Amino acid sequence: MKVLITGANGYIGMRLLPLLLEEGHEIICTVRDAGRLSVSKSVRKQITIIEIDFLKEPDLSLLPKDLDVAYYLIHSMSSSTRDFDEKEETSALNFNTYINATDCKQVIYLSGIVNEENLSRHLWSRKNVEDTLYKGNASLTVLRAGIIVGSGSSSFEIIRDLCEKLPVMITPKWVKTRCQPIAIRNVIQYLMGVLGREDCYNDSFDIGGPDILTYREMMKGYAKVRGLTLHILTVPVMSPKLSSYWLYFITSTSYKLALNLVDSMKIEVITRDKRLQEMLDIDPIPYEEAIRLAFAKIEQNQVASSWKDSLVSGRIKVNLDDYIQVPKFGCLRDKQTRKLKDRDLALENIWAIGGNRGWYYGNWMWKIRGYFDKLIGGVGLRRGRTHPDKIYSGDVLDFWRVLLANKEEPRLLLFAEMRVPGEAWLEFYIDDDDVLHQTATFRPKGLWGRLYWYSMIPFHYFIFDGMISRIANRKYS
Repeated sequence: MKVLITGANGYIGMRLLPLLLEEGHEIICTVRDAGRLSVSKSVRKQITIIEIDFLKEPDLSLLPKDLDVAYYLIHSMSSSTRDFDEKEETSALNFNTYINATDCKQVIYLSGIVNEENLSRHLWSRKNVEDTLYKGNASLTVLRAGIIVGSGSSSFEIIRDLCEKLPVMITPKWVKTRCQPIAIRNVIQYLMGVLGREDCYNDSFDIGGPDILTYREMMKGYAKVRGLTLHILTVPVMSPKLSSYWLYFITSTSYKLALNLVDSMKIEVITRDKRLQEMLDIDPIPYEEAIRLAFAKIEQNQVASSWKDSLVSGRIKVNLDDYIQVPKFGCLRDKQTRKLKDRDLALENIWAIGGNRGWYYGNWMWKIRGYFDKLIGGVGLRRGRTHPDKIYSGDVLDFWRVLLANKEEPRLLLFAEMRVPGEAWLEFYIDDDDVLHQTATFRPKGLWGRLYWYSMIPFHYFIFDGMISRIANRKYS
């Protein structure tokens, strides 16, 4: 079948894509920025990539007419605290316009469980998108899920941050809210299972795991699997705003996502039927087993996708191409070069930068900069990196965003997403004479930007010199 995946570079889309290819489907991926689709060259050769922004006026010439099925995996909750519901409705309406101009027979939408009368704004928006998609010409299949547990999922990473960093927690009362978590493996099974099934047309199904747990029990279950001692104290009063700041400072989530999550955590998300589980004969994975499976992927360095690589986790809100040309004028620079004895060693070190490896020199200074960035509303260092030795354009490396990653040139170009009074780039390049070039470029904004750069020169002297020396010469196990 010819299958369309919208939001193909998202957490779910990146998991779904290789499985659909394995089954022999012809895949078309729509993304806002083709450069951000973090897949290998071999995968790119097997798919068609089309740049579409579903918030903009539809261009009906972009999609082929002979589509069979389309996955709608677009969500805007992380991008705004004010108008994400309006954006989601606009996206759904424009998607209908595109699909109505094709021969698409089925649309599959991954939504949220919406069984309560009083829904949060986030869950109401999911239901509204569902209602909008039902108005399209193609038959709709809706899968309603709650908390998704898997390596790289926002829910898993938030629970992981809280439990690993806080042996004693003072928590708001929403930790007593019940939910029904589902393993990412089961979610993908459902998404694959309903593909092309006419008995699933024009119907909505709840999907969930076998356990109904409070958020408190989920954290306790995580601690049990990890062998951690965890004490949770619940206070009766903690405002949504204060709860959001609590999540923001302790975990790697953005403040916008934290605020929308807290709003939804007051609502129970529990399934009401098991029809689809029985129809597809799916064996639901228990919560604690889902945690173990997630860590098996992490320990094997096989995390397929992470929510932290989405653009909404940082400061870039437009195409990466807008930043890929490093400006030459009106900028301040620190340039370092080293003649390499072992080109492959240096390249390996460049591609392992950030995350657990760190920044090679003065990691404690990088950490202080990350803490400070978090305090003033930035992303901090907690996002880490998805893969220990693989880098794709659009990936996150702590508080940097990858603009270009080309091992053949070889060149790595990063853009700073920490809060600075200007714009900053960090570039690594090895020339044909085996000379490593490391260039930090800063385009200051006004007087404060220049004062910031000059105040950092003493630190830059040690950090950048030490960084390039260790990248060039040090072997890491």
